[in-house]
Amino acid sequence: MNKSSNFCMAPWTHTYMSPQGERRLCCTSREPSTNFKQYIDSTETLKGSSKEEAMNYLKNKQRIHLPSLEEHWNSEHMKSVRKRMLAGEALPECQVCNTGELNTDVYRDYFKHLFEHKYDEVLETTDSDGHTTMKPVSWDYRFSNLCNFKCRMCGPMLSSSWETEERKMGGDSVKDHQPWLKHRDEIKEFQNTVVEEEFSRAVEEHRIEEIYWVGGEPLMYEQHWRYMKRIVELGDGPNLYARYNTNLSRVSDGTSHLWRDILSHVRDWQIGASIDGTGKTGEYIRTGLDYDKWLENFREGLTYTSNPRQMRLDFTLTTPGLTEIKNMYDLSKELDVTLLTKVCFAFTPEIIMCPRAVPRYILDEIIDDCLEYCKDYTHKQKPLIDVLENLKKTDTFIDTYDDITYNNGMVQGKKRLRVLETRRQSNFKMENCLKEYPKLLQWWEGIP
Repeated sequence: MNKSSNFCMAPWTHTYMSPQGERRLCCTSREPSTNFKQYIDSTETLKGSSKEEAMNYLKNKQRIHLPSLEEHWNSEHMKSVRKRMLAGEALPECQVCNTGELNTDVYRDYFKHLFEHKYDEVLETTDSDGHTTMKPVSWDYRFSNLCNFKCRMCGPMLSSSWETEERKMGGDSVKDHQPWLKHRDEIKEFQNTVVEEEFSRAVEEHRIEEIYWVGGEPLMYEQHWRYMKRIVELGDGPNLYARYNTNLSRVSDGTSHLWRDILSHVRDWQIGASIDGTGKTGEYIRTGLDYDKWLENFREGLTYTSNPRQMRLDFTLTTPGLTEIKNMYDLSKELDVTLLTKVCFAFTPEIIMCPRAVPRYILDEIIDDCLEYCKDYTHKQKPLIDVLENLKKTDTFIDTYDDITYNNGMVQGKKRLRVLETRRQSNFKMENCLKEYPKLLQWWEGIP
């Protein structure tokens, strides 16, 4: 049987769960949510329901259903996914990989690289209805939204600091547009009992081959330090590939050191250190960032590497980050590391932090200027080049939405950023970020 180009190993090997207990194929899946929509979702929140119906449902519902892994793994939905995938279909759930709209190095290829050797096992263990006896060996469990940063393109679902700020500023009304907060106690109980038991059992049964630690901020998770130390104690380090997306604001829990005490004992590891710009612009985008401290921690990590893939820059390209492309390119060159690059998510037009909000003629001029600057790139900067070239071919918001929707989105998006600047008493503002490109600044200042 020949594998379709749409085939992915994730439904047989990987299990993902959001900080709110939302289970999906992976973190980039566009499946309709079971309980709460995520950052990657558009207007649909619950299967078969409109946004308004879903919000009313959550407002009136006394309990939510948070399924266990056992219940989810061979659910009708998961069986359908596997069945359709084996038939060669391009699944709508996999839109992000199908279109490359996040980045050109799609997640599907990662799972192929890591688990293609299990393909025969997939065929042998999967029934005609999609049921499989395989168990997940790759884990992306986000134990909570605990995070010490308030990145401007993030929100309460992925940052406890954001959540605290929203509660302080919005009071009880914040629950009307963050309905998961009404079920905070249920979610916490689920995390402390069901989720912990599932993960702990997998560790004790030596069933974890790959872990993706991401948050929130995973290096603030008590679970990260406890479970990683336990894996090393059990002698399973040589079988583990550990992958991180971290703001790298800390590298120790006070008793154990990330590289010396943990990662030095696993088969291989990779850290994608989140950084969306250097200096003041980087600190504007990522409230909480101390750029000099971040750079110090990154350089320390480089002293522990045994291969060039282990320490990488993870650059999310935002609207203010357009002015940081050259600096990030230079940083990649200086540190001699790969510059992983993706575009800020946006499925609604008020996400003004997404560079697709910028008019095409301005965006293309900036991209062309940066491509000329980066013309001596190596394979380590190639991900940046690929994203920039793809962005030139991707529809902007003006191409996607009608004039009224676009203009309303720009007004609402700018208003939101202004609110954040006021809340966080920012002396360095969006205008300071954009001044390198006069047309970009003029566009911003022209939004009411």
